[in-house]
Amino acid sequence: MTAGAPGATARWVDLHAHSTASDGALSPAAMVGAAHRAGLVALALTDHDSVDGLPEAARAARALGIAIVPGVELSAYEGAREVHILGLHLSEIEELERHLTALRSARRSRAERIVERLASLHAPVELDRVLAIAGPGAIGRPHIAQALLEAGHVKDRREAFDRFLGAGRPAFFAKHRLTMAEAVDMIHQAGGLAILAHPGPQGTRERLERFKSQGGDGVEVRHPGHTPEDITRIGALAETLRLLPSGGSDCHGALEGSRCLGGMQVPGEWLDRQVDRVRERATTGRVA
Repeated sequence: MTAGAPGATARWVDLHAHSTASDGALSPAAMVGAAHRAGLVALALTDHDSVDGLPEAARAARALGIAIVPGVELSAYEGAREVHILGLHLSEIEELERHLTALRSARRSRAERIVERLASLHAPVELDRVLAIAGPGAIGRPHIAQALLEAGHVKDRREAFDRFLGAGRPAFFAKHRLTMAEAVDMIHQAGGLAILAHPGPQGTRERLERFKSQGGDGVEVRHPGHTPEDITRIGALAETLRLLPSGGSDCHGALEGSRCLGGMQVPGEWLDRQVDRVRERATTGRVA
């Protein structure tokens, strides 16, 4: 029975969450445990540029009797604008892992350049400490911001971005720019569905049509960064354009609020529709 069916018990899922495999605070197994305690029937683990947490999450999910949706969140560019694309229902990830390894290598090189620049700005941090903060996950600016905080150069991570790490600031270096079309293709090669993540007020008909023309499969409708108006507009456009709806908390380990697991109340029916689309592709070789 799906969420919303007469007499059905509501089935809630969360299709956007992060673990320590990227920049989350909880291990993949701990994230699955939190999802189970929240009463979710399924969780998508969508770490940034990493699928390393999926085996651990799958083991924990089997033990607890909930479904794990293998996923990833890729950073791509639409012109000069950075956009995030979720890959959900991944099944063939060997080639994707090769691409992600290259992306992580580029992230490390970028981190090294930032650390060198910070030293010249009299705000030195140790690269080894940045790597320790990142752990097994992909290295990002939040990890460097934490190192700056620990070293006493800033009062909080926001100041780290405002003074040093944000776009246009003295220690900013742009990431390798993966195009939207390249990201969608990587996800499709891995057997997954490409979902435009949290478009917010930029989730216009023109933009969603452009994403679909590049092979995009769906759009994130429910997200903590969306206003009620965003959710209504994007949901209506998804139905009109035959883009699959998706949603999640974008949880990085928060224990309360809309960014905790289950905080966005994403109906299980949306997951069912995505699974049907994956099966259709497997049968016909194309996505409607």
